[in-house]
Amino acid sequence: MHILVTGATGYIGKRLIPLLVNEGHHVICAVRDKLRADKSYLKEEQIDIIEVDFLKPETLKNIPKHIDAAYYLIHSMSNTSSDFEKLEQECAANFKTAINKTEAQQVIYLSGITNDENLSKHLKSRKNVENTLQSNKYALTVFKAGIIVGSGSSSFEIIRDLVEKLPFMIAPKWLHTKTQPLAVRDVLSFLLKSLGNKKTYNKSFDIFGPEVLTYKQMLLQFAEVRKLNRHIFTVPVMTPKLSSYWLYFVTSTSYKLASNLVDSMGVEIIGKPSEINSILDVQPLNYKEAVALAFEKIEQNSIISSWKDSIVSSGRLKNNFHKYINVPKYGCFQDYKEREVKNNEETINKIWSIGGKKGWYYGNLLWKTRGYLDKLFGGIGLRRGRTSPTDLDAGDALDFWRVIYADKEKQKLLLFAEMKLPGEAWLEFKIEDNLLKQTATFRPRGILGRLYWYSVLPFHGFIFNGMIKKLTAS
Repeated sequence: MHILVTGATGYIGKRLIPLLVNEGHHVICAVRDKLRADKSYLKEEQIDIIEVDFLKPETLKNIPKHIDAAYYLIHSMSNTSSDFEKLEQECAANFKTAINKTEAQQVIYLSGITNDENLSKHLKSRKNVENTLQSNKYALTVFKAGIIVGSGSSSFEIIRDLVEKLPFMIAPKWLHTKTQPLAVRDVLSFLLKSLGNKKTYNKSFDIFGPEVLTYKQMLLQFAEVRKLNRHIFTVPVMTPKLSSYWLYFVTSTSYKLASNLVDSMGVEIIGKPSEINSILDVQPLNYKEAVALAFEKIEQNSIISSWKDSIVSSGRLKNNFHKYINVPKYGCFQDYKEREVKNNEETINKIWSIGGKKGWYYGNLLWKTRGYLDKLFGGIGLRRGRTSPTDLDAGDALDFWRVIYADKEKQKLLLFAEMKLPGEAWLEFKIEDNLLKQTATFRPRGILGRLYWYSVLPFHGFIFNGMIKKLTAS
């Protein structure tokens, strides 16, 4: 079959595409920016990449007419826009208009469980999207999931941060809210096995794990899997805003995502039973099994996708990814250093491993301090780390940077700063003529930006000199 996958660079999309290819399908990946598509897709005959922004109707012409089915995997949990509900409806309506003009017989939509009367804004929006996607031209299959458990998922990583960092937790009362966590591999099984299955046409199914657990029980069971002894005390006085700050400062999440999660966590996410498990022959894992399998992936360094790599969550790049590839020179400050490379391969591997647990090779205490200051002023800090310890692709999060360009063959890596700054900053590593050229570029915004540059200049000399020496040492 010819399958269109939207949200192809997202957490679920990146995991679903290889499974579809393994089943022999031809996959059309719809992305807003081809630079963000996985490089391995370019070598795969069964994958086509098209640029489509469903908020820009003029790009819909890029969708081929000959497709048999489509996956709608577009969500905006991290969206910083105040009118995200309107944008989600517009996005769904444009998608429907485009798919109605194709040969598609089925659309599969992954949504959230929406059975509670008091839904969060995001769950209400997902329910509205489901209504928008209904069509007389194709059959709509809707799967509604609750908490998704898997390496790199937002809920998994937030729980991991809490459990591994805090032996004692004084937590908000929403930790008593009940939910039914579901392993990401089971989500993928539902999505894959429903393709072309007429028993799922024009139907909506809640999909969930076999246990009803409170968030507190999830934290404690997570601790058991990790062989950690943890104690949790809940208090009734923590407001949603305080809860959001609690998550923001303790975990790697952004404040906006923390706020949206808190908004959702006050709502019980209990699914309605159906025959979908037997129809598709899926027997969901329990929570502990899902956590244990997630850590197997982490230990093997084989995390396929992470919520941290979402461009939406950055708040700065949004849809303007191309804009930042050409590093400006006019009106900018630069810190340029070059040094002879003794071993090209070794230096490139060091550059591609920079950040995260490996650190920045020199002055790590100063990098951490800058991260703490960023977090204090509402930024993302260093806590995002990186998804893979050795691989980098355009769009990946790298501490408080975003990878704009990464090409090992051309020996060039370009990063764009996502920390709080009175301006814009780039960090480029490039090997030419056996020289490593390391350039930090800052485009200031107003007088404050210029004062900022001169205030950090002494630290730059110390950090960047040390870093280039470490990168080129053999």
